[in-house]
Amino acid sequence: MTSPFQHQAADRDTAPQFVLPLVVRIERDAPPARTDALETAARAVLTLLSDERATADDGEWAQAVRDWQDARIRKVVRRARGTEWRRAASLPGITVTGSGSGSDTDAGTAGVPPAEVRVYPPVPLDGWPKELAKLQVSGTELDDPEPPSPLDSGDPRPVLWMNPDVTMSAGKAMAQAGHGAQLAWWELSDADRDAWRAAGFPLAVRTPSPALWTRLSTSSLPVVRDAGFTEVAPGSATVVADHPSLRARHAPGTP
Repeated sequence: MTSPFQHQAADRDTAPQFVLPLVVRIERDAPPARTDALETAARAVLTLLSDERATADDGEWAQAVRDWQDARIRKVVRRARGTEWRRAASLPGITVTGSGSGSDTDAGTAGVPPAEVRVYPPVPLDGWPKELAKLQVSGTELDDPEPPSPLDSGDPRPVLWMNPDVTMSAGKAMAQAGHGAQLAWWELSDADRDAWRAAGFPLAVRTPSPALWTRLSTSSLPVVRDAGFTEVAPGSATVVADHPSLRARHAPGTP
């Protein structure tokens, strides 16, 4: 199957536009860690893309996913707490839970709850369910109470590398991490997809040094280039999707 990210921009622009909604739970006194939220959003996107409701020909979400992929692959992250979250959780979708830390393999940081992200089947750009339309987009700011742990050279997880020179809100960065995960997913073979899914979609989100970012972004690994609708300039490179199978295929040397 051809990656929708490889469609010509003009073709994507003329197609009806859809958006993939994601909602992150942010309680006033107990927000999740930023990196955990980014990793959980990426895993949520992968979980939906591989769900039978989206992949089966007669799946209840299949047509919506196809329509979304025929246009620009927009993702919008909104935030909810309390009653808002409970209402959002009642709509058809999938909730993915993180680790409560800066990495999906670290022990949870004391006092920091795991990220909770719910992903929904795509909706028309102007057709959000009322329970989600009322949720806030702006102001989704999160911090890491401790720096994310460094990655060992032998760490087998795919890594979504965030551009160190592009500043984004947590919500925007979550959407970009989701784009990066989707780019990797579409580039993988069926066997690699099956293995990643069976393992529960382990991955890490990290910010490299400027020098490493230059190496990564000029390799043949998939690069997310933002359309520039919000926060960043059009065409900005925001994420490099560094899956080991893609690294072996595209990059002569591992970063």
